[in-house]
Amino acid sequence: MTEQLAEIGGRLIALRDIMDITAQKMANDMKLSIGEYIAYERGERDFSFSFLYNAANILGVDVVDIISGESPKLTSCALVRAGGGYDIIRRAAYEYKHLAFTFSNKKAEPFMVTVEPGKGDEVKLHSHEGQEFNYMVSGKMEFYLGDIVYELNAGDSVYFDSGIPHAMKALGGPAKFLAVVIKI
Repeated sequence: MTEQLAEIGGRLIALRDIMDITAQKMANDMKLSIGEYIAYERGERDFSFSFLYNAANILGVDVVDIISGESPKLTSCALVRAGGGYDIIRRAAYEYKHLAFTFSNKKAEPFMVTVEPGKGDEVKLHSHEGQEFNYMVSGKMEFYLGDIVYELNAGDSVYFDSGIPHAMKALGGPAKFLAVVIKI
């Protein structure tokens, strides 16, 4: 368990308590067993973006509220300089930088994502509401969408229904892509 996973788990518990939602209802709404859900709250399971996105929707908060504990405050512009963004470091193969973490009432969640090869070689598909656009900045990766697998290279992009289970796997070296999750 990392410190960030424990902090996110604690915020989930607090938000759930504030909203008067039981752990069982959260588990049911997220299509998880109660044991799986509680493991997230305890910081024992790595969070996928899909998990965080779905939890935020159920709790009626911004994803950043769960990730950082800070509510976004800006409403007209959020500037992030090169290499900046709110770091979401996970123990699996994915590293996220949220590129609009200070903007309130977002209609989309933009992330710069780096996927490392050889870490978490097992591909685990996740889904969430909305649509998603991914643009390959560098490297090469396999993109899994349901039963289909595409090989993506720098300059390639994919736009898809994110309700379809999906995942990415870096090939040969780190793969970096811009992911924009659009809320519906």
